[in-house]
Amino acid sequence: MAPRIDMAATEIGAKLMKRFANLHTVLQQSTLPVSTQELVSLRASQINGCAPCVDMHTKEAAAAGETAVRLNLVAVWREATVFTAAERAALALVEEGTRLADHHQGVSDETWAQVREHYDDEQITALVALVGLINAANRMNVIVRNQGGSYEPGMLAAVAS
Repeated sequence: MAPRIDMAATEIGAKLMKRFANLHTVLQQSTLPVSTQELVSLRASQINGCAPCVDMHTKEAAAAGETAVRLNLVAVWREATVFTAAERAALALVEEGTRLADHHQGVSDETWAQVREHYDDEQITALVALVGLINAANRMNVIVRNQGGSYEPGMLAAVAS
C-alpha cells in the first residue's frame, strides 16, 4: 500500500512537520522522563495502527537505552511486570486519552488520580500534550497511509533544527 500523498513535500506540510518537531523538542526538554514519553507514544501508535510512529518511537526508545523486553511488552503492559507504577499510570492515561469514544467521560477519575500520584503539574502538562500530539500525528499518518520501517533515530530532531 503506497502513501496517498507526501504531505512533507507541500509547503503547509513542511511547516506543520517543523512545528510538530519543535513541539516534540519542548516535550523532550520537560521533566517527564524521556523513557515514559517514548512508551506513551509507542502505546498510542500501537492502538491507532500508525506504522511510522511505531517505527519511530520503538527506535528512539531503543536509542535512548530502552530494553527490547519493555518495548515488546508495551502492548500488554497490564500483564507485564517490567513497568513502574508511574509508567503504568501514564500508559493508562494514554490508552484512555486515545480511546476517548470508548469512555463517555474520557479519562477516568481513577486513572487521573494515579497520574496525580506520580507526576507533578509540569509533567502532567507534558503528558497531556504528548497524548494529544501523538494522536494527531497518528491520525495524519494513517489517513495518508504513510509506511513504517525507514525511520532512523534523530530524524525528527533534525527536522526541528
